[in-house]
Amino acid sequence: MDTDSSCAVAHGDADQPTSSRTLVAVFTSPVAHFLLRYGHDVGYRTVLVEPERGRIAADDTADDDVATTLPADLGDDVDVVVTDHHRAELGLVLRDALRVSTRWVGVLGNPHHPGPHLAALRDLVVSEEDIARVHRPIGLNIGSRAPAEIAIATLAGLIADRNGKPGGFDFPA
Repeated sequence: MDTDSSCAVAHGDADQPTSSRTLVAVFTSPVAHFLLRYGHDVGYRTVLVEPERGRIAADDTADDDVATTLPADLGDDVDVVVTDHHRAELGLVLRDALRVSTRWVGVLGNPHHPGPHLAALRDLVVSEEDIARVHRPIGLNIGSRAPAEIAIATLAGLIADRNGKPGGFDFPA
């Protein structure tokens, strides 16, 4: 019986195709920990950007690149997820992510509260067109609450979006 290549990969009979995808998690947080861990498992090159080195625990970044600023080599194969919208550096990091040709930029946050990134970006005189490129909320609407669930919903949404599938980022009011 013939099987397609997807089935062969799922059953462990073939190697997962190599990918040039990069997932950048900005700011150390419990969600970032799971996002990087699971992102690595699904084939992303994973990068943690944490401006404050003292916040980084060595065991949280074993398989990841770590930087204090966004890497210079970001391109259209990169998804950037900001995992803490309460940090003072929020606007600066988002502004820098919007200056390069990343595929996708998003900020975690409750869809029922205004996003603090809006004021932060406007204060930095970022254009409304660029501000509109920032996704919020992010991830699939699965009712996630715990950090691991939020990371799973986020990755599932990124994978659906990348593959042009209707996983969705829509949250009803």
